[in-house]
Amino acid sequence: MADVHAIPFNEQVRGVNLGGWLVLEPWITPSMFYQFLNKGEGETGFDMYTFCEVLGPEEGNKQLRRHWDAWVTKDIIEELAGMNVNSLRLPVGDWMYKPYGPYPGCTDGSLEYVDLLLDWAAEYNLTVLLDIHGMKDSQNGFDNSGQSLGFEWTSSVTVYPAGLTTFQHWPIRAAEWMGKFDRKTTSYPQINYDNIEHSLDVIRGMVDMYKDHPAVFGLQPVNEPWELTPIEHLKDFYWEGYLIVKRSAPEWKYVMHDSFRFDPNVWGGFMAGCPDRVLDTHIYQAWNRPASRASYYNNACSWKQRIVEMENQFGPVIVGEWSLATDNCAMWLNGFNDNLPGFPMLPCKYIPCADPYMGTVQPGTPVDKNQPLQGPYGSGVSGPSWGQCPVDRDWLKEHTADPEAGVAYMHAPPEAPPNRDATDEVMTKLARKKINAFSGFGHGFYFWNFRTDLYEPHWSYMEAVKRGWITTGSLQRQHITSACQKEDMGEYRCVTKRISGKKSIQNGLKYALSADGVANTTFVDNLDDDALFKEGDQVFNSFWKHHRLQGATCDFGGAAMLVELNATSDDDEFNDDWTDDVIIETTGISTTTAIILITLGIALGAGLGFVTAMKSSVKFNRAVRKSVFFNNANSSIFVGNRAFLGNENMPLIPGAGGNPSSEWRSRAKSAHL
Repeated sequence: MADVHAIPFNEQVRGVNLGGWLVLEPWITPSMFYQFLNKGEGETGFDMYTFCEVLGPEEGNKQLRRHWDAWVTKDIIEELAGMNVNSLRLPVGDWMYKPYGPYPGCTDGSLEYVDLLLDWAAEYNLTVLLDIHGMKDSQNGFDNSGQSLGFEWTSSVTVYPAGLTTFQHWPIRAAEWMGKFDRKTTSYPQINYDNIEHSLDVIRGMVDMYKDHPAVFGLQPVNEPWELTPIEHLKDFYWEGYLIVKRSAPEWKYVMHDSFRFDPNVWGGFMAGCPDRVLDTHIYQAWNRPASRASYYNNACSWKQRIVEMENQFGPVIVGEWSLATDNCAMWLNGFNDNLPGFPMLPCKYIPCADPYMGTVQPGTPVDKNQPLQGPYGSGVSGPSWGQCPVDRDWLKEHTADPEAGVAYMHAPPEAPPNRDATDEVMTKLARKKINAFSGFGHGFYFWNFRTDLYEPHWSYMEAVKRGWITTGSLQRQHITSACQKEDMGEYRCVTKRISGKKSIQNGLKYALSADGVANTTFVDNLDDDALFKEGDQVFNSFWKHHRLQGATCDFGGAAMLVELNATSDDDEFNDDWTDDVIIETTGISTTTAIILITLGIALGAGLGFVTAMKSSVKFNRAVRKSVFFNNANSSIFVGNRAFLGNENMPLIPGAGGNPSSEWRSRAKSAHL
């Protein structure tokens, strides 16, 4: 018998995240954090926790209320509804419902804004997924959890240049919501049950508070618990949270993040038979290794099969976060004045830092145009310099006839010249392919984010719509439903990137062979030049074909790239002068042969035209024969009934040499008499 509390999940989610509003993230709203540039230890806010800790309850609350009033407004919700959005994912912090640490006083009034948002959503027929984005002691160590954990000041050991304020985070990141993390064993020797009970109390409070509001779609008990979270303890927490929700709000969906483990072996059969449970996965390409656009397209489309498999093994799947970014350039994406080691992998474009959205009354704004990159300095680099802020780089128009087509943009300046900018075309195609994969077989998506402080349409749904990258029309239109047709049909090959170094190709080969069970790969060390390229073409393509639907990319440490079979210059979506980012792999004649044949064709055509003119035009015939090129103008080749370049009616040229046929001389004499 069907559970009477189960609500059919028949309408796909087509939503956006309201990120950066109630849970601050420096990269989304940098105007809130410019005030901490050039500040020292104990004076710098890196996240929600330290923002309140440094500013204190009075100043922190004053700034937050100004931010809350400006970042999400009723007009914006109305505009989103007009873009055919049907749901909003609302990140909240657990501190809003059960304050601790520096939050009392600082975040007072935040629940009033939740109430406003829910009422606005109901007015415009939007649903809201309540997402507990930040947890006590951080569930992932990211600033998006409210607190960047695994942090220490290193200024005391930075002796040169003198006076620098430095810190490190990424090399020592930790997450301690579940307990004290042991970096040596990458495990949790003890579980912090007090924190877990704190989280369950927050769920109880939220259910009691919103269970009767018509706009609430469901609840997500924790966002992005990191991949080292003990999975059995996480599942226990999910079970307990689910029971709390279903007792009081049986119509709500219960959305569980996959803990960065989107694997049927982990989630298949979990809570089987329980109604209204949903699995959430987050899919980004911003941290992928730079590759051709064809690689990004294939990667986007490959998620379709993975989502289908999880739907079969678990149940409803939504993509709770995704964007159109293909690089890591967005300022502070990896933390305030910090970056992941090795990121960004390509130079970034810089644009003037935006004016503060809440007005220049905000401390630290506008950005000082007379200052270079300012501290405190993390282990990576990202920040405003001379009034310019880094943003995502442009895509370049590629020439498919070029053997290295598809990767030239990596070597180009990050800002494309107007006549070479292919960003609109690439992003539109990428958006269509992602929407095809996420909505075609799953239960929908929430784009991250609804907007950004800096101009970042790759991360801003509203700006992406304005650029024409994301459609506001039906997702059943052909350009969406057929967006992955080439990828689904396998019309690509994964081949060795010829410009890669020998060592890079060999390492890529060893990885692919070992992953497929080949124990001895030492023979690869003896391969060189063409033999190495051919082996790579075969191994890389075979591995990619067999593992593509499990998420494998055609990269292999930069040693491989995708090429499109039988590509033409006519794109299936656009008919202007841009070309797709793939190499043409011909299955017929080579380019050299084609040029020779074309040349011969032109010569043959010209020759036939010349012969025809010589045989039909007396004037043209005589002019040619009188030229300096012909000494025997009266030759039988020009005059007579068998003349190749003339006929019997062609006259003799007085004084010219040559020997016309006796038959022609006899006819000419008779005609004269």
